[in-house]
Amino acid sequence: MDLSVFHAVARPLPHAVMVCTASGRILAANAATHRTVGGMRPGAQLLELVTDADEVAGRLRQWLRSGSPLPGVMTVRDGKGPPVRLRCHGARAAWWRGEEPAVQIHLARLDVSDRFVALSQRVHLMDRQLAYRHAIAEERDRLLRAETAARARMQRLYRLTAALAASGNLTDVCDAVHRCAPAALDAVEVTLELHVRRVVPSLGPTDTLPNPATPWIDLDERSGAPPRAPLPATGRRVPLETEGIHLGSLAVHHAPDAEPDVEHSVAIAQQIAQAVRRAGLFEHEHRLAERLQRSLLPRLPHVPDLDIASGYAPGTHMVDVGGDWYDVHLLDDDTVGFTIGDVAGHGIAEATAMAQINTVLRSIARRHGEHPPTIMAELNDFLGTYHEGRMATACYAAYHRPTRTLRYTKAGHPPPLLIGADGTTQYLEGALAPPLGPVPYTEYPQAEIAIPADATLLFYTDGLIERRGESLDVGLERLARTARTTAGLDARGTCDLLLHQQPDSDMPDDRALLTVRFPPGPDGPPGSPGPDGPA
Repeated sequence: MDLSVFHAVARPLPHAVMVCTASGRILAANAATHRTVGGMRPGAQLLELVTDADEVAGRLRQWLRSGSPLPGVMTVRDGKGPPVRLRCHGARAAWWRGEEPAVQIHLARLDVSDRFVALSQRVHLMDRQLAYRHAIAEERDRLLRAETAARARMQRLYRLTAALAASGNLTDVCDAVHRCAPAALDAVEVTLELHVRRVVPSLGPTDTLPNPATPWIDLDERSGAPPRAPLPATGRRVPLETEGIHLGSLAVHHAPDAEPDVEHSVAIAQQIAQAVRRAGLFEHEHRLAERLQRSLLPRLPHVPDLDIASGYAPGTHMVDVGGDWYDVHLLDDDTVGFTIGDVAGHGIAEATAMAQINTVLRSIARRHGEHPPTIMAELNDFLGTYHEGRMATACYAAYHRPTRTLRYTKAGHPPPLLIGADGTTQYLEGALAPPLGPVPYTEYPQAEIAIPADATLLFYTDGLIERRGESLDVGLERLARTARTTAGLDARGTCDLLLHQQPDSDMPDDRALLTVRFPPGPDGPPGSPGPDGPA
């Protein structure tokens, strides 16, 4: 067969058919080929018409080796418009007898009307949709993991924040940091390194700080402080600074494969620095208030034949000075006066009122010490006159040593507790009157009791028996129960035991205690507390 026969056969075909040599020269093309791409005419160079000449040249070589049609794709430039993409099937033209081998190619435009193209586009669209959905699922999983991690980090940070907010002193802050900061920082361990004297200013050369249960590193090299160890390669120190004061560092030990978040570490260090600063100021104010309170309390005189001890302890979270006082009055060779009281409230005004009351009381006691109702009446008049609106509770007792008689009166104050030598206890409930201050011209009653031999008398303020959310009756019973265990103790031992009972409890108020141990009687063995009645 030659080209004339090809033209005769291919002319009526509805699709494009052409013959070209192995080098790409077009030998023949039917009319449908001209309609498909106008430039594809006999004598034209196919490799000059296509946009992907290397690929088409390789396709021609492949077709020359094939005895059956093989599919392929080519893009041809068309002078009338944009390039035309053609789907083609080619094979060696075995009928051709020319000098150069030829390829017979069937062509069809690749457009939406082509079922193959439509199917390919649909498959391609489905692939894109599946890839898009897969990418969305991966992104959703990534965001979920990130949200879960962020929520867990926020929970750890919240626990640290809550622990720091609940810390009342430097030891509590240190313990909160050691418990909660490693988890919040994704660290193995953290250590506080503090300039303690910047955190808690000193009150004097003999001033000392308590050693915490979980120690910090003292950068001021206080005696007995643990040394500052070098950090490992995975550790770093984050400065603790607030209000322009460098308080020390937070030494953070990360795991070897951890990636520290520097900004997160700095933010947590700032939070810890603020807690340390706040706790240090509280510690300083608390110790200053306690020292001021103790300076206002009197130094008790020595009384022959009587064993006397006193004690004072501030409330668990008290910063302001309080109004608790106690005193012992040497009235004459036979009579000793005891007093204890509490000005309501805490602060400088209450401490001032307490100091003035104690001073005035000493003057009144020198004139009327053997008559408790008169002392209370004058003290009530003083408080109403010079401290209007102020209220105080008080108890005054006069002890006559030759007769072992105790006369007392109470102005809204808790009853003294009498402890017998055998451990029996009795509250002195008589002679109760309103507190000092609110009610002018009050008449104060008096009660009298005989003190047994080897008995101990406790005067105390309400802080010793008060607990949050608890009835005073429960506190009175607890004090009496503990007092029964003091048999055989001297006044100091009894005072220390009762003042610091339940040391782990929350003591909401100051506690003052005056303990008097009476001598054995001259007429036999010690007895139990006697009846308590009005004089």
